[in-house]
Amino acid sequence: MFGSLFEEQGEGYSLAPSGGRVVKGEGEPPPPRGRVNLSGIKNQGGTCYLNSLLQTLLFTPEFREELFSLGPKELGCLEDKDKPEAKVRVIPLELQRLFARLLLVDQQSASTADLTDSFGWNNSEESRQHDVQELNRILFSALEHSLVDTSGSAFIQRLYHGTTVNSIHCKECGNISQRQEDYLDLTVCVRGVCGLERALWDMFVEEEMFEGSNLYLCGQCDQLVTAAKSAKLRKLPPFLTVSLLRFNFDFARCERYKETGRYTFPLTINLRPFCEQTEDEDSEYSYELFSVIIHKGGCYGGHYHVYIKDMDHLGLWEPPEKDTKPKVQKKEEVRAYTEPEKDDPLSVLSSIITQEESRSVLLDQLGQRLMDKIGSSWSKKYRKLHGPIGKFLQNHSDVFVLVNNGTQVALKANPPSPETQPSSPTEPKTGSHWFDLNDSTVTSIHERDVEKMYQGKESAYMLFYRKTLLRRPSGALRNPGYQVPPHLLQMAEEENRRLQQRREEFEASNNSVELRLHLAPHYRLENGALKSISIEQKEATNLTLDRRRTVGDLRMIIYQDLWEGDMALTVARSLPAGLHLYNTLTDDEVSLYSAGILTGTDLFVWNGREVCGATVQTGGEWEPVLLTVVRPSLGEEEEEEGGGVGEEGGSGLTKESRGFAGRVTLGEVREALGETQESLLCQEKRGGEGEGGGASGWRVFPPGDMQRTLKELALKDGDALLVLEPQTQDSRWAAWCVCARQCVSLLCEELSVRDAGVRLMTSLSLCPGTAPKDTQLFLYFSVGTAPSSDLEGEIIVERFSTVKQVGNDCVSFGLLVGLSAWLCLSLCQTVYLLLYTHTHTHTHTHSMKPSSLVKMCVCLVGGAMVELRTVGQVEISEEATLEELKTQVLTLPALQYVCVPSPAFLRVWQLEGQRLTRILRGQQHTLRKLKLSSGVEFCVQQLLREEDLGPKEVLLRVQMGVPGERGYYPPEELVWDASRDPSPRSLRSALASTYGLSPDSLLLAKHQPHTHTWETFSNWSQQVSKRKKKKKAESLLGAPFHLKDGDIIGVKNLLIDNNRDFSTQQDEQRLREEKEQRRKGWGFLKDPMRLRSQC
Repeated sequence: MFGSLFEEQGEGYSLAPSGGRVVKGEGEPPPPRGRVNLSGIKNQGGTCYLNSLLQTLLFTPEFREELFSLGPKELGCLEDKDKPEAKVRVIPLELQRLFARLLLVDQQSASTADLTDSFGWNNSEESRQHDVQELNRILFSALEHSLVDTSGSAFIQRLYHGTTVNSIHCKECGNISQRQEDYLDLTVCVRGVCGLERALWDMFVEEEMFEGSNLYLCGQCDQLVTAAKSAKLRKLPPFLTVSLLRFNFDFARCERYKETGRYTFPLTINLRPFCEQTEDEDSEYSYELFSVIIHKGGCYGGHYHVYIKDMDHLGLWEPPEKDTKPKVQKKEEVRAYTEPEKDDPLSVLSSIITQEESRSVLLDQLGQRLMDKIGSSWSKKYRKLHGPIGKFLQNHSDVFVLVNNGTQVALKANPPSPETQPSSPTEPKTGSHWFDLNDSTVTSIHERDVEKMYQGKESAYMLFYRKTLLRRPSGALRNPGYQVPPHLLQMAEEENRRLQQRREEFEASNNSVELRLHLAPHYRLENGALKSISIEQKEATNLTLDRRRTVGDLRMIIYQDLWEGDMALTVARSLPAGLHLYNTLTDDEVSLYSAGILTGTDLFVWNGREVCGATVQTGGEWEPVLLTVVRPSLGEEEEEEGGGVGEEGGSGLTKESRGFAGRVTLGEVREALGETQESLLCQEKRGGEGEGGGASGWRVFPPGDMQRTLKELALKDGDALLVLEPQTQDSRWAAWCVCARQCVSLLCEELSVRDAGVRLMTSLSLCPGTAPKDTQLFLYFSVGTAPSSDLEGEIIVERFSTVKQVGNDCVSFGLLVGLSAWLCLSLCQTVYLLLYTHTHTHTHTHSMKPSSLVKMCVCLVGGAMVELRTVGQVEISEEATLEELKTQVLTLPALQYVCVPSPAFLRVWQLEGQRLTRILRGQQHTLRKLKLSSGVEFCVQQLLREEDLGPKEVLLRVQMGVPGERGYYPPEELVWDASRDPSPRSLRSALASTYGLSPDSLLLAKHQPHTHTWETFSNWSQQVSKRKKKKKAESLLGAPFHLKDGDIIGVKNLLIDNNRDFSTQQDEQRLREEKEQRRKGWGFLKDPMRLRSQC
């Protein structure tokens, strides 16, 4: 179970070094001890049970001092454990070192890595949790074996071992048969017992009778007789360990379970009634509780921590935080709850309630607030260890209270009763130094907190009692170094010295900031930004400084080596346009950290007024903007005049980068560029902003924008600014702009320039031939499966011509003599003719017959499926496939900008009365098979991924209810495979898998849009007798639900939402409106005079 735990060679000593552990490099030093001045133990992944037991042994002073009394002469030295001839008892030596570190080294938690290495554990053993009771027995056995032939070989026996005597009394002859047994701990029953004292009474007072069919064979009588069996405690050890049998096995269910019922145990107990000899004084039988190992969780996993009474007062006890909080909390105190440990539900729930203004939360909204806080539900995070949230609140009634008739939960301002209130909130009562040692965390607790471990998922598992006669010497009180050997004291001092040095070094490195100093003589002001004068010269000087030093200290360092005269330190930032200055540091008394100076900050050193004679404007509003100035290039003449000023931008453009201050106006920019007032400034449109047939994408700034600043115009770094001079308005200007579209559209001469889509810089070209009318289309066509340069042509057709007529016109054009053809439209509206000869043995599967054409209306549905927009009509053969229908739909003019990788990225819905009814499935199914005929309306929906639904896959829109509100979160699409199981159970399991919840916690309902009602799916499954034929499972695809594509399914999480009503306020409003309309209609029928007057 514990690997090679405690297996040592020879007479209790180790001859092999521990291996397999990788020592990590030193990083951040461990933090010092907390306010309670006690050290915890690090958890290596699953060693919480080991940590709890080790802390109990540490706070057993007699055990600790017996261990420290063994010197190097008896145990050896760890430095010699690799020597073959050395006898080193590794386990007690490592235990001594661990105890010394826990007592004396100033660190928040100590590591048990060296100790577990001495056990022979590997990494898997350290991350695997075991039973602490079994570990206690094995550890003591290993220590006794390791301490053979030393002065401490019997101290485990002396401190912890006791004896019981089992007696059988023959009722016939009076003979008493006795058998003595040794015990290390007493294992008591929990099931069916109210507490420890009752369990001990059943074990050592009650007699078991052998009678009836269960008789005892008496050795004296040599026959079966009636007898009584009993047990008594013969020898009591100084320390009594009690193990509670919390884990049992349910033979009916064939599974283990944990007893979480109430099981009391006293703080002090008198064992006189359970002992064989009762002549001594009561003090010989009196014990007091000093340690409780607690298990939190179930039988298959959990967490251990320990409540310990500090007998030597080594820790600094202080009242727990909940006792020191005032009734009215300030905002500063609320911050202590903003980042609770997620593993502690008590802290998380307290934080949620504290952050509310009313200091209370609706009970049905608490689950949702918890999910928003930690990103996980109660059932997923805490239910396994702590049970339902309602039971958790009841078990912690000292912290939480239900108000407003149980609808809200709040925090208790005061303890539940004055009896448990300590007399002084700052000083504990005598002997009440109790602490909770939870791995690395050590906190103070009250003695009454021990009573909370009587029951629940988090309850007592092992109890440790000590005789009240054991008194501690005065020299041991508040003295952690009491009885610690000198060599361990020296080791602790050296470790404290190293830790202090590491903390100082880490503190210095952690507080160091690297600054970049820019000196004013190395810069000049150009285009609103500071730029380096020389490229070869180093721009910045690096300086490392402690951020806790003041601005005045930084100023003095700069004065020593780098600067003379007046000095201003201004925070700067490197921008695309150059260096810009922001705020100036004026207070020399504040630290660099308080001034906002971090690693990588740029500081500009200057006189605060000018740089190289130029006034510098500071602040965010003067932040420079780097613009790309674009000018048209007009040939060689232009190159001679301004050649080399900017780079060639292609398409007859020259580009130049210029920086301008953010607060300058557009008119000032035009003046800085040397342009006249007649020049036009244009801004490039972003993201296909413009309209029209050209692809120029430029917008002319109106005259009113000349007085607006660059910041007001929202110009950013990299934006292009086109400059048009008056002399460029001639015929040469249209030559340099090239249209970016590959599919050029001809303009109708009857349209105006605006309606034709002609904008600034639109490229126009003259083509021979007759221009099309507004009722005609200009098409390109080519022969083959793709455009061909040698077999292509142009044709003008009427807009309402059929595809067959267009094909015939192409044939009559003269290129396709003796061939039959059909057309396929590409995305750029070019007509391709796919040909086949009359002599082909098989007819082409896509050949169009005039009698098989269907004409359908096409709509476009948005991503939210709430808006339908008509985009046109298609005419296609009934023998065409669904994939070909999608391809042809994409050729509609209204969808020319819709870009999809393949037709599988489109979903086709059939419409009935402007409602989405079903999704067309099967990419290769023909329209005839899909039962699509002329006049059918359908709509297309663009998808983000490919989709190919099966015949039994249903697309549902799922809405999760908002807890505590009559509303729902935005709908999500769910593809439910109903091919195997169309029952409500299958749908509930699919939704549970989607949301990560239990299927039993979900309540489902279908929304009926015609009646504005919800139809709930029953959670009840009918039990069918074995004699009867098995009843067929209820199908959601049939009556009464008839689930189909697009149906809305409401989901309620019953763990956090007790409202089973699915209706919303919108549903009720629509029902009222319909009721009002019906009432008005009935009013006409009830008033015949009114009806006659209307006629």
